[in-house]
Amino acid sequence: MEVTVLIPAYNEGNTIESIINTLKTIKSIQEVLVINDGSTDNTAELAAKAGARVISLPKNLGKGAALQRGIEEISSRIIIMLDADLIGLNKVHITNLLEPIYRGEADMTVGVFNHGRGITDLAQFFSPNLSGQRAVKAEMISDMSSLKKAGYGVEIAINQHVKKKGRVKYVDLPDLTHIMKEEKRGIIKGVIARSKMYWDIFRVLFNKLKV
Repeated sequence: MEVTVLIPAYNEGNTIESIINTLKTIKSIQEVLVINDGSTDNTAELAAKAGARVISLPKNLGKGAALQRGIEEISSRIIIMLDADLIGLNKVHITNLLEPIYRGEADMTVGVFNHGRGITDLAQFFSPNLSGQRAVKAEMISDMSSLKKAGYGVEIAINQHVKKKGRVKYVDLPDLTHIMKEEKRGIIKGVIARSKMYWDIFRVLFNKLKV
């Protein structure tokens, strides 16, 4: 089954190139698609240089909108979604995400950090549903027409949608971590961004946002 990796990215010039370089060495992946979500740095240029197909949005529209645009562009039967700020990505992580789908055990897998970095491991231990690392059969999400409304709550929205009609399995992603918002943007801007993320999640969970 053809596999496309979908990466929404906003100002991730420090990490995007190394992620794509790793993905390009994995034979099971046919395409890497980066949705440049209005970045003001060199994210798009570095992604293209590393060999990804890049689609740039005219402005920062949010993670939900970026993922929706990517899904609309993909014809592969399996989509792997990855965050653009990962550190330590390797072939094992991709294999762990794909194998349960290949074996017919799941329609979507959700990856959970393990033995990567204490603070990110702990966060995903308590809230694995928020993980941005996942693989899913394209048919399970092709009818989700309003993901852009979910914003940072997009993972919760996808979980709710897929669980209604398919099987979800959680898998370990050993020694993988990511850069936290407060580290990338500074304490004040990071806290503001995290607050918006939690608000978007709240909207999806409690307002029954239709996606």
